Formats: sequence, C-alpha cells, structure tokens
Amino acid sequence: MKRSMLGEILYGTLFVVLVPGLLGLWAAGTRDTVHLPVLQFKEYGLFLITFAVTGMIGGMSELWQTGGGLPMNAFPPPRFVATGMYGLVPHPIYGDFVLICAGVALYTGSASGLWLVTPSVAMGCAALVLGYELPDLRRRFGTRDGSVWLPREQPGSPSLIERIRIYPVILLPWLALYEGIGELEIHLHSMSTYLPFEKNLPVIEQAEPIYASTYLVVILAPLLIGSGTALRRFAKLGLRAMALMFPLYLVFPFFVPPRPFHAAAPMGWMLAWERTPISGTCAFPSYHLVWACIAASALGSGGRWKKALWWTWAVLVGASCIATGMHSILDMVAGAVAYLVIARMDRIWKWMLRGAERIANSWREWRIGPMRIINHGGYAAAATLVGMATIDTLLGPGHGAVTVIIYLSCTVGAALWAQWVEGSPALLRPLGFYGAVLGAVAGCGLAVAMGSNAWVVCAAIAVAAPWIQGIGRLRCLVQGCCHGRAVEALPGISYTHPRSRVCRLAHLAGVPVHATQVYSILCNAAIAAALLRLVQAEASCSTIIGIYLLLSSAGRFVEEAYRGEPQTKSLFGLHLYQWISIATGVAGAIVTTFRTIPLPAVGAVRVSSILIGVGCGAAAWFVTGIDFPESSRRFARLT
Repeated sequence: MKRSMLGEILYGTLFVVLVPGLLGLWAAGTRDTVHLPVLQFKEYGLFLITFAVTGMIGGMSELWQTGGGLPMNAFPPPRFVATGMYGLVPHPIYGDFVLICAGVALYTGSASGLWLVTPSVAMGCAALVLGYELPDLRRRFGTRDGSVWLPREQPGSPSLIERIRIYPVILLPWLALYEGIGELEIHLHSMSTYLPFEKNLPVIEQAEPIYASTYLVVILAPLLIGSGTALRRFAKLGLRAMALMFPLYLVFPFFVPPRPFHAAAPMGWMLAWERTPISGTCAFPSYHLVWACIAASALGSGGRWKKALWWTWAVLVGASCIATGMHSILDMVAGAVAYLVIARMDRIWKWMLRGAERIANSWREWRIGPMRIINHGGYAAAATLVGMATIDTLLGPGHGAVTVIIYLSCTVGAALWAQWVEGSPALLRPLGFYGAVLGAVAGCGLAVAMGSNAWVVCAAIAVAAPWIQGIGRLRCLVQGCCHGRAVEALPGISYTHPRSRVCRLAHLAGVPVHATQVYSILCNAAIAAALLRLVQAEASCSTIIGIYLLLSSAGRFVEEAYRGEPQTKSLFGLHLYQWISIATGVAGAIVTTFRTIPLPAVGAVRVSSILIGVGCGAAAWFVTGIDFPESSRRFARLT
C-alpha cells in the first residue's frame, strides 16, 4: 500500500471513528460534573442530525467532484471549491459536524454534550480553520481564502445567492446562539441592571409594534438592501456583533427580567406572548438596539432621506425597548456603545496596532558596571505581581509559602523548557510558557506535600495564568519574542529597534509583521473574564482548570500559525507549539471529567497577598530584565 494512501486511511479513521468515539466518552465522563439544564428534544435532535449529515455528504461530494480530492485538510484537494455547499456557507463540513454533536446531545438529553462538548467542538473547528486551513488556503490560492461567501463590494445590486447566504451564515447562527446562551444564563448567578427608579416606570403596550418591527426588518434586510457594498457592511457588522456580544453575555452576570404589567389590549397580548422564560437574558448590551443600528446603517445607505428615515426608526426601537419593559436603560447605553465599537472596529484595531508598535520599539536599558537593566522587565514584574497576588488571594490566608513556591517552580520550569526547546548561543536565557505550566504542576505537587488541596492550587493558578501571560506579552513586544511573521494583506506592526529579536534574529527590521503578542493579549483577556465568571458561578476546580486549558489551547493554536520565530521547529506541517496546544486541549477535556470542590469563597485582597506579589514581581524583573551581556555563561544574558 502506498504511503500516501495509508496516511489518508489513518487520517480518515481518526476523524470518522476515533474523534466521534472520544467525544462520546467525554460527554459520558462529564455527565456528573456538568450541572446545567438537561434539554431532551428527540424530534429536534433527529432533525439536526439528518439535516447535518445530508449537508456533510453534499460538502464532501463537492470536494470530490469539483476539488478533485478528499475532505482532509492534511491531504487537501488541489482545486479551490466555491460551488455547491461551499458557495452557500464557508466550511460546511465543520459546521455540520457541530450540528451533529448538538443533535446527538438533544436526542440523548446530554447536558454535558450540549453545554461542554458541542461548544468545544465548535471552538476546535474554528481554531483549525483560523490556525491551519486559512493560512494554507492563502498560501495555495492567494487571496481566495474561503471568504468568497461575503457579498462583493460594489455599488450595484447584489445577486440573489449573495443575499441568501446571509441567512445560514449570520442570522440562523445568531438565533441558535442567542437561544442557547439565553437558556444557559437563566441557570447561572445573575444580577439586574435596572436603576432603582426604573421598576416603577409604566409599561407602554402601544410601543410593542415598533419593538417587534426589529425582527421583521432584520429578517427582510438582506433582501431589501440595495447595493453589494451595503450588504457586505450588514454581513461584517453582524459577524462582529456576534464575536463581541455573545462572549459578553457569557461573561457579564446580568439578568433583566421584563417589568410586569397587565395586558389590556391586543398590543399588550402580543407583548405578553413575546415574553418567554429566557426574556431578560442576553440583554446587556441590547441586541435589539444593535441589530436595529446594523440594519439602519445598511438600509439607509444611498440617500439622505433614506438614512434619516432608517436611523429615526432605530432610535424609536431603542426607546421602545425601555417603554415595553423589555430592557433597562443601562442595556440601551451598553447597546449604543457596543454598536459604536462594532462600527469602528477597523479604526480601533489600527489604533491598538499603533500603540503596540510604539511599545515594541520602546527598548531602554541602563548599565551598572557589568549589569544591564532593561525596561521590559517591568512588564514581567507587573504580570507576576498581579498573578501571584491573585493566587495568594484565592488560596486564602496562611498559604504565602505555597504562592512563593509556585512562582519559583514556574520560573525554573520556564527557564529549563526554553533551554531545551529554544536555547542557543544567541539566547542564553530564554523563557518558555509551557515550561512554566509544567513548573506549576510540579509546584502543585510540593503544595500538596505541605498540606494544600491540589485542585484548589491548580484552579487558582488557572485563574491567574491569563493575567500573567496577557500582561507579560507587553514584555514580549519590547523584547521581540513571540513575534509574528510578515503580513501580506492585513495591517501589522513594524520593528525598528536593533535590540529587538525581530531585527536581530529574524532580520525583519521595518517589515510589517503580525502582532501576535496583541492577539495573545486579547485572547488572554477573554479567557480571564470567562474564568472569573466561572468562579462567580461557583464552578468546580476541575471545571475551571479544564476550561482554561481548552480555551488557551485553541487560542495558542491560532496564534502560533501567525508567528515567525526562526528557532521554532515544525513537525508534519504544524509548529511544535501547535502540537503542544492540541495535547493541552486533550488534557483539558480529561480534567473536566473529575468531580472536585469549588474554589473557596474569595474575600477582599489582603495586604499580605500584595506584598507577596511585589516580592515575586521584583524577582521576575531580575530574571527577565536584568542580565550580564558580556558574559557567555548559561543564563547570564538575555540577548
């Protein structure tokens, strides 16, 4: 049997047999650890499975007939496919696989399958596309990167297929996520956003037609929008809204129950019918207002009066949200801010890149005899201060020695790992993130020997880890480590300081590169917020640890695809750290199967925790920002 054929058989077996089987075992293993609502709808589940299997077969057939190959990203078809299912939605096979997972969970009534496994599969598919398939498509087909489903930017009318694509790609996924997250949020600890006086405001039934018109306008908008440019704007803003707002709904513990009223007329009956058990969830920021603004910005293009008409309607929708008692004033303020962020996201991103570029070229150093003090060590000190203070606070009084041991073991692990993986005559003191992770595990072992609970210690480290790495990435910007490869079409950042690794080792001085450190900062910020939400919801330690590993795994897999450090090794088409991130994700799934206690209740941050953080931060500055550049001894210099 030829080697390529054997590889295809093994690869197909992995994704057709082994992965589904392991996902089933994961759902069964977490049956008693996921304490979320059980939803069993056999008819809906069977419909989803049938629909998704049919779509998957259609996508595979299109790859075979048009692409001339099999649906395997490791053995991709030689021709780009943008017809059939691929002309309607991007990556239909992955989307259908996620639907199958959801369908099986609904059919069997598996809470863990619905709320843990299915979202994890969706996240994994997204990471695989962004971190492997998208760069591969760009490399093989240029700008034809799989986003051809977006409407073309043109003054003329878009085609019918361009209009229809909006429904399966944006509106239907939005509806599914909205309903799913709403169902989830009513079972978590939440607080109201009503101001004290709002509970006494009357409910105005007559405002219901304006409030309800949002559904009709948004549904019809793809068919009514006049130009391809406006339709493209509608699509892009819709995607941005989902990317920004659904994480906010999961993170913010807000629930806004509709204000009570007595229906006395048909409009009141309609308003009462519209209220469901999940009304009040997914309300901050108000999606009603955001969608109204998105529709108004697209439908109002092409004329002053048209623009005035649609934006007047959007303002009235915002007012009706409060008048009908369906939203609070703070919901509407947050919705307006969210829309402004979504509409100006390109400007915000460029502003962030310019700020990152200034930091990246801000290297400063001071000499005291043979010793050199570098300014970027201050960022590592700040990261360590926040992280160690967080860990000590979560562990509670009397665990200061454990916190210090965790810091020391992480530092030693980071140094030893980087020496093994990245050490070279040019990098005598590199530090590696995954070495710090292994060091943290070793530190937990020592903590157990001192009488601490291993799960509590590991959960505290997991909560602190994204803060440490996120703030620490500012040091990476200055030093030039963890930098991106040269960008092609996207905006990037340029390094000009000769001390930066980008200039000195990668020889990319003045060349725009991916701001991978910024990607990591944003990813870690999202992870940090998610973990704080889990702590607030009194999730178990194993859940906190497992979710951290799953989220960081997906983020690192994508980030690594755009990094350009010459010393990073590759294996079978993936960077070494991408393989490690896959292993990290698997470890996270295994950890979620353990039944453990929640983190102990957290009180105020203690002065002793801050002092421990300051001490560890000072040590971190020495390790990461002070060296002896004339020495050739191991660990003596940073450059």
